[in-house]
Amino acid sequence: MNPTLNAIASRLSLRAPQRRSLEILGRLLELSNPTKNVDLAASLANLRAEFPTLVDFEREFLSVCFALATGVGKTRLMGAFIAYLALTGKSRHFFVLAPNLTIYDKLIADFKPGTSKYVFQGIAEFVTAPPVVVTGENYEAGYGVRAALAPGHLPLRGSFDEAIHVNVFNISKINSDVRSSQRGGNPPRIKRLAEYIGESYFEYLANLPDLVLLMDESHRYRADAGTKAINELKPILGLELTATPFTESAKGPVPFKNVIYSYPLAQAIADGFVKEPAVATRKDFDASKLTPEQLERIKIEDAVRLHEQVKTDLRIYANQNDKAIVKPFMLVIARDTEHAGRLIEAFKSPSFFDGRYADKVIQVHSALTGEEKDETVQRLLAVESASEPTEIVIHVNMLKEGWDVTNLYTIVPLRAANARTLIEQSIGRGLRLPYGKRVGVPAVDRLTIVAHDRFQEIVDEANRGDSIIKNVQTIVLDPDGAPLPKQIIEVAPMIDAIVSGRPSIALPLSSTGAAHDETVAALFQKPGELELARATLSAIHAQSGVRTSSELLTPENQAKLLANAMSLRPVQPSLPYAKVDDPMAVVAEATNLHLKHTIDIPRITVVPIDEVVAGFTPFDLDCSGLQLQPVAEDILIQHLQSHQQEQLSVTDHGVAEVRLENYIVRALVDYAEVDYDSNADLLYRLAGQAIAHLRSYLKNDDEVRNVLLYHQSRIGALIQAQLERHRFERTAGFEPKVTKGFTPLRTTPYSIVPGDPPREFRAPVEAKRNIDQLLFCGFKKCLYPLQRFQSDPERRFAVVLENDGSALKWVKPAKGTIAITLRGGSQYEPDFVVETRTARFLVEVKRSDQLAEDGVVARARAATMWCKHATDHTRTTDGKRWGYALIRDTAIKENMSFDGLVAEFEQHAT
Repeated sequence: MNPTLNAIASRLSLRAPQRRSLEILGRLLELSNPTKNVDLAASLANLRAEFPTLVDFEREFLSVCFALATGVGKTRLMGAFIAYLALTGKSRHFFVLAPNLTIYDKLIADFKPGTSKYVFQGIAEFVTAPPVVVTGENYEAGYGVRAALAPGHLPLRGSFDEAIHVNVFNISKINSDVRSSQRGGNPPRIKRLAEYIGESYFEYLANLPDLVLLMDESHRYRADAGTKAINELKPILGLELTATPFTESAKGPVPFKNVIYSYPLAQAIADGFVKEPAVATRKDFDASKLTPEQLERIKIEDAVRLHEQVKTDLRIYANQNDKAIVKPFMLVIARDTEHAGRLIEAFKSPSFFDGRYADKVIQVHSALTGEEKDETVQRLLAVESASEPTEIVIHVNMLKEGWDVTNLYTIVPLRAANARTLIEQSIGRGLRLPYGKRVGVPAVDRLTIVAHDRFQEIVDEANRGDSIIKNVQTIVLDPDGAPLPKQIIEVAPMIDAIVSGRPSIALPLSSTGAAHDETVAALFQKPGELELARATLSAIHAQSGVRTSSELLTPENQAKLLANAMSLRPVQPSLPYAKVDDPMAVVAEATNLHLKHTIDIPRITVVPIDEVVAGFTPFDLDCSGLQLQPVAEDILIQHLQSHQQEQLSVTDHGVAEVRLENYIVRALVDYAEVDYDSNADLLYRLAGQAIAHLRSYLKNDDEVRNVLLYHQSRIGALIQAQLERHRFERTAGFEPKVTKGFTPLRTTPYSIVPGDPPREFRAPVEAKRNIDQLLFCGFKKCLYPLQRFQSDPERRFAVVLENDGSALKWVKPAKGTIAITLRGGSQYEPDFVVETRTARFLVEVKRSDQLAEDGVVARARAATMWCKHATDHTRTTDGKRWGYALIRDTAIKENMSFDGLVAEFEQHAT
């Protein structure tokens, strides 16, 4: 184990490929101790034995490349590299090289404390003595020069001359203009004499005994001038990072020879670190029948439709999960500046979706100058902000490395190129995920390329053996039913609509029920009364400690509600609560309205009665099937189906264990769920059984040690899996806790097509497959004025509830209203909650072929147990029991009664 490496990986939350890269750096330092005078040939030979992809350092110093896919996190990895080299005493002088001003500015920000993406966040040793950041703007004042250099081991203390120095420079600062030098021109300023140190700052850096060079986007430093300048710095070690480990030549790409670790884009996609790429076209589409102008128009119109669809889905996800709203944008790749000009005119035209995008589009290309360029750059840099209006960016080959955004979701390539180039150039800028990880919602996790005319080419290219993505999703649009631009509406519960004095949403009053305003007019007429009623509703939502809503009517709770309501600031200060003649009467009336328009859904959690004690019961290790063999050299494994390569390498890190069991135990304690202190005896017992098994078929302990060195992680994983089967958690028992007597109904977001009004819920739906895109109105018993159904049987069930006199109130609960926790921690939300005169029910409507599915059965079991706990609670309140009904869709007909359906389909706890 390497405690420093483990600490850094944990504190910086390194992903698997980042951690593997850090492990390789640690191994590199063991196999070759980099210094000014290191034997490059010997170092290369040592490293190649373990890392066969490393053919040559390609520079005049030891330099290796980490080829990591876009979106994996190269900047954070640079921070981890620097932290490891500093904390292990290998170096305290670092030179971070940027290929352009965009990345240069980004790196400076990321290396400064207090910024949102600070690369050393969590490194405790850097809190009181953060690394000194030297840049192209402050080095000339001697900011990066130490008074003295300490030889030998480099300790961490607090003074400037002992702090870590991180130099961040753009390549142009050190790259001499060869033609200028030939004409006797001046060298770059960094290479000119600085009197305060008696040499140039460049020479000062080159003379440092421990300078480590980190090269971001290292494929940009392979030209003759750049290579010469980098070699002149004479670092002891070069760490190169890039997503494209090759240079272009007349004969095609030339791969790097110094790649020590590769984590390609296809693997990043498979592992879920970036968005999933998809390509979209139209159903039965034939581009040959269209003119180029017609084809282009169809592509950008369909792209806008897809863009609006994902914009809606992103907002719904954010609202339902209490996340920050992500504003997506689409990228249009133009052929040239003239083409870009025509495109922006088209997007701004009143005939293009009624001119809705006139102020939401920008173009980015080299021909922009002056104020237009400055404004465009500012908008481009702020495009991730939800308040920035840009939703369409037209560019001509200007958005390269360093422009890292997380909200690019739709790409329209209009420039002629082969399929491979389209993939490589199109998706690179849009793969980063807005929430840092996939969330399981396709619209949030996907990047779509709209390429009607190149659809099959892109699919074929993605499926080629050497494709950078290996696979691609396909989206086929129905030309007659292409998605239309949508908008978000938020539907408030009926009680909110009544007390607010306005319909729940901005729709015609007839859509939500004209009785609302009449109710308000009859209840709260005098100045300040409506304001106090609203404040009372807010106070009710914040109320805790009552077992049921009806307890709010007690004199004590009414007094509390009045006090809390009066403490809230009025929405209209001109109507202060003090003007209300009888505030207690208003509070009472508002409370009664709440009781009428809600169903008490308790918040129930199941908690252990006493402290939980966890551990593993003793057992004997099952070694059947364990026949690992000694390895003579590193083995490269190629998977025939996926073409993925896996290298079987020694994992000893140069630490020889006297006791063979230690190799296995150190692999086991890396698992977070294995506590060494409380399980040491069992761990060594199991490790001893594994050693005994290896000795039973291997020749001697040298072979056993070999197997342990190469396979300790596999053996550890085998033992850990068996440990999990013998894990126990002991407590005196579990008991349900009702943490809240009722759960306030939440505002629900829906997406709608503008101009498409809600439909009367009793009217049959012809296109039943699209029912989940419609909104329905006309209810008398529903606690929301509008509802959406996932199937037509759900709509018919609503008709049954509205017809049946036994059903008093019903609702389709918004996400988060009911918390029924399933095994594994996921939450289950039933389709309906129904209250009758004597009971309350959770109801799920399912197709007959789904009733026996494991997931449906598991949810039913959890729901019936929830209902049992809820009934135990209501026995001490209003006496209404809770039940769960799993209703077959074909049984729901309008002549059925709710009681009849419950009698047939109610589930009971077992």
